[in-house]
Amino acid sequence: MTKMIDIKAFIDDRPIAPFLWVLVAMCFLVVVADGMDVAIMGFVTPSILQDWNISRPAFGLVIGAAPFGLVIGALIAGPSSDRFGRKIVLTISVLLFGIFMFMAAWSSSPQEMALLRLLAGMGMGAAMPNATTLLSEYVPQRRLSLLITIMFSGFSLGSAAIGFIAGYMIPHFGWRSVLLVGGITPLVLVPFLLALLPESARYLALQGAPADKIAKVLGRVTGHRFTGGESFVSPEPSPLRARSPIGVLFSDGYARTTIALWITYFMGLMVVYLLTGWLPTLMKDAGLTITAAANVTAMFQIGSMIGAILIGWGMDRGHPSRVIGAAYLAGAVFIMGLAWLGALSGWLPALVFAAGFCFGAQTGLNAFAPGCYPTMARATGVSWMLGMGRFGSIVGSLAGGALLGLGWSFGAVLGILAIPALCAAIAIASTRPAAGSFPREAAAH
Repeated sequence: MTKMIDIKAFIDDRPIAPFLWVLVAMCFLVVVADGMDVAIMGFVTPSILQDWNISRPAFGLVIGAAPFGLVIGALIAGPSSDRFGRKIVLTISVLLFGIFMFMAAWSSSPQEMALLRLLAGMGMGAAMPNATTLLSEYVPQRRLSLLITIMFSGFSLGSAAIGFIAGYMIPHFGWRSVLLVGGITPLVLVPFLLALLPESARYLALQGAPADKIAKVLGRVTGHRFTGGESFVSPEPSPLRARSPIGVLFSDGYARTTIALWITYFMGLMVVYLLTGWLPTLMKDAGLTITAAANVTAMFQIGSMIGAILIGWGMDRGHPSRVIGAAYLAGAVFIMGLAWLGALSGWLPALVFAAGFCFGAQTGLNAFAPGCYPTMARATGVSWMLGMGRFGSIVGSLAGGALLGLGWSFGAVLGILAIPALCAAIAIASTRPAAGSFPREAAAH
């Protein structure tokens, strides 16, 4: 007699097996490389401006190129992943952003660098949502928020690490050496991803893969030995099966949450990108050295990394959207504190750290989103949230250059950032997780 196994319920009932930590580590390292490449331009911008003798508004094109690429990559990656699989799309994405980041180190003009950053951004934009989706489909529900935020803490670690690397390497080897590090890191990861990443068992079940193939993959991740007499199911909401993944996002029960997630992510990334992209320049203009400015900005990423883990821990024990909303609200308060006290305050590192801690909520949002959609549209839902939200990063990057070009001070730029932080807190409060709320109808494979 064939034993039918609900893959999600099976994973939720199992203890965490050793190989799951390998999967967490692989996705963590992808996000570390992603964080390095996303934050890298903020640290090298002051040196490039001086080397190429160009204005800040003119260089805003380069700063904004990668976020625009992130939008394109994310919008393409979600539907591609839901069609071709999580592993192949993730691996190709990492390969592409490594290649183009490496090439950007040899740029000779802002236009050339902007194009290469656009192409690298497309790879980066595709990598993160696929890592999120793949890991979320193997982590037990009781530990989902914590492990996803641990994975995403790699983004803050990568951003902080490249800050310290830049602080050391720019004075000794020049800004191009920093871009080389940002390109080589993801390229080193590619063979490990090919060898170690599993495909999603829930995705395989929906695609009608043979039971023995699903058993092999699922057994590897969970540490369970199947007998060969099992069939595997991935329950989906039956009314949605005829819809495309994009259509699911705007169907009844999902549309409200989709819009709220987009707004929250947009506002949060507007703040994060303006701070990480222009804070070193703002502090340098206020009188700090390049090394000091880079080190203080790195405190934002360290705070974000620690905050993401603790916020994820709180999400697994409370109402996730309320935990995220409270963190955004507190972040607005600390940003106002930075604006009030100024760049030369002795409290500057502590307040930058505290603001980063609160914006660990951005990582919490990445852990929250996968549970809002069914498997058939999960990668699309997560990646389109990231893609639409990335418009906020574009606005933040370009607005920073424009505001500095208008002569806005450190306090004025920081003060206005409290507004989108507050908007993010309000938007996330209106979300409704849909996971588990829909009728469960299984199709066996």
